[in-house]
Amino acid sequence: MSTQYIYLHGFASSPNSAKARDIGDRFAQIHTKLKIPDLNAGDFSHLTITRQITQVAAEFSNNSTPVTLIGSSLGGLTTAHLGQQYLQVQRLVLLAPAFEFLSHWLPKLGDEELQRWQQEKYIMVYHYGEQRKLPLSYDFVTDAAQYQEKFLQRPIPTLILHGKNDEVIPIEASRNFGRWRSPPQVSRPWVELVELDSDHALGNVMEEIWQAIRLFCQLP
Repeated sequence: MSTQYIYLHGFASSPNSAKARDIGDRFAQIHTKLKIPDLNAGDFSHLTITRQITQVAAEFSNNSTPVTLIGSSLGGLTTAHLGQQYLQVQRLVLLAPAFEFLSHWLPKLGDEELQRWQQEKYIMVYHYGEQRKLPLSYDFVTDAAQYQEKFLQRPIPTLILHGKNDEVIPIEASRNFGRWRSPPQVSRPWVELVELDSDHALGNVMEEIWQAIRLFCQLP
């Protein structure tokens, strides 16, 4: 049975991002279909992880087709939770996944900014896909808080590719995910972490990433 491949772009990004285009082109070269849904869904302001999960699950062909998900940054975090919730997801590739991201992102805003966001309900965020600032609802934060790594217990073959110099999501977040030890006593032996000499964008290692994806997914 043929596998369905879906790519999830990152936060404030789009299907037109450099990584999405690069990986899309490489799938096209081997004549394999890769779906790249627009997770902004025409309404970035009301983006939540829950909405992304619902949107991507609606792309699954049917209940029996195996799905391989490739996710970048926040798309990687969403990908991991899709794998937990849907048994037809058989394989995950996570590019600099945004594990523990609220604890990395919110402190950068500072307390005042965070309080203002809570009170005013919206904050202006630079959107790389649109190349302008757009409002984002505080619902994004309250929704994201429920998606914690401790719930990711399904032993699903997972390849993580993360830059050692990632300035957005420290590589420790992926290291911690692979060897998670807090109660209940669990490690995740099904997770393979490849550490790359790169930053969050991973722009200089796309060839390495592609070879790793190809091998892991047994692509032609």
